[in-house]
Amino acid sequence: MTDDPPPNPALLPAGFVDLLPPDAEAEAAGMEALMRVFAAHGYSRVKPPLLEFEDTLLSGSGAAVAEQAFRLMDPDTRRMMALRPDITPQIARIAATRLADAPRPLRLSYAGLCVLASGGARESDRQISQAGIELIGPDSPEADAEIVALGAEGLAALGVPDVSFDLTMPPLAPALMAEIDYVPDERLALMRALDRKDAAAVARLAGGLAPVLTELLHAAGPAERALAVLAELDLPPSVRVLSDRLAATVAAITARVPDIRLTVDPIEFRGWQYHTGVCVTVYARGQHQELGRGGRYRSNDDEPACGLTLRPEVLLRAAPVRAGRTRVFLPVDVYPELGRRLRDDGYATVDALGPVTDPAAEARRLGCAMLARGDGIVALD
Repeated sequence: MTDDPPPNPALLPAGFVDLLPPDAEAEAAGMEALMRVFAAHGYSRVKPPLLEFEDTLLSGSGAAVAEQAFRLMDPDTRRMMALRPDITPQIARIAATRLADAPRPLRLSYAGLCVLASGGARESDRQISQAGIELIGPDSPEADAEIVALGAEGLAALGVPDVSFDLTMPPLAPALMAEIDYVPDERLALMRALDRKDAAAVARLAGGLAPVLTELLHAAGPAERALAVLAELDLPPSVRVLSDRLAATVAAITARVPDIRLTVDPIEFRGWQYHTGVCVTVYARGQHQELGRGGRYRSNDDEPACGLTLRPEVLLRAAPVRAGRTRVFLPVDVYPELGRRLRDDGYATVDALGPVTDPAAEARRLGCAMLARGDGIVALD
C-alpha cells in the first residue's frame, strides 16, 4: 500500500481563482475608475459586510438569490449566516434601515466581492466582483435613464469598446399571459417556449395570444424598431402601461446619451428575480459574458429603486490593456530623495536590499524597465 500523494497547494475549488499580477492591479484600478465616475455624480459609497445573518440577508429582495448563498453557523450566536451572492439586496436593507431618514433621492455606490454557491448555466465563476450604483426613491424614466447613462460613462472611462445596452420589461410577458386563463402546465410550457425564443412552440401554445407574442418575439433588436412594433400592437391597458414606460425610458436615455447603442427585447424575462420594471443588460462586442445588469425593483420597505451592477473582472477582459507603472530599480547607492520623486511622478520603485555586482542585470531579473543612476534614471535595453 502506498500513501496518497499530498494535496496540491495550488489547487482551488471549482469557480475560484487566484488573480495574479498584472491582472489583480488592473482590476483594482478599473474598479476605482468606475467608483470615481459614480462619486462625481453624487453617489456616496457604502460597504456592506460579506457575511450576514441568513434571515436578514435573504429576506426582502434577497429572497430571490437565496439558492445561490453559502450558509454556515455563527459559533457565537448559533444562528445561521450566509455569504452574500449579490450586493444589491444589502443596499436595499441599508436604505430601509440605516439610511431610512436620509433625503431622497438616495444615491449609493458600492464595490466588493460576492460568493455564489453554484456558478449555474450562465456563470462559471463562483467568486465574483461587483461595482454598482443604486438610485432609491424616485420611480421615473429619468431615474432609469440616469442609471444607464452612468453605466455608459463608466465603461467609456475604462475604454471598453462597442458597448450596447439591452433593455427589457420583465413584467410585460407575464402581464400579457395573465389575460388568458392558462392552466399551470400550459403557462409553464409557454414561458419555457418564450425563454427559448421558440416561435413555433409559442404559436402552438399561446392560443389567442399567439399573434401578439410572435410579433414581440420578432421585435427584439434596435430600440426604435422594437418600440415601433409595440406601438402598433393592440395591447390590454395593463400591458400598454408597461410598454409606454419602456418607450419613455428609451426617450430619456437617448436624450441624455444621444450616441448610446440601445436594443430592446420586449418579451425577455429570464433571470430577473427581483426586478419589477425596466431592466438593462450590458454587452460588448466579442465578449460572451455580460458586462453588467440592473433595473427597477422595490427596496426592503417597498420603496421604488433602480440600479446597475457591473462586473469588473469581465470588464478587464473587454477593456484595452492598461499600462502599469513603469518599474525602476534603485541600487543602494542612489540618492534617497530620487525614489520619492520617482514615485510622485508615477513610477514604481524596486529597492535593492543590498549591493549587487550588476545592477542592470538585477533590474531586468526583477522586471524593471528602468535603472536609477545618481540622481536620474536610464532605460534598459
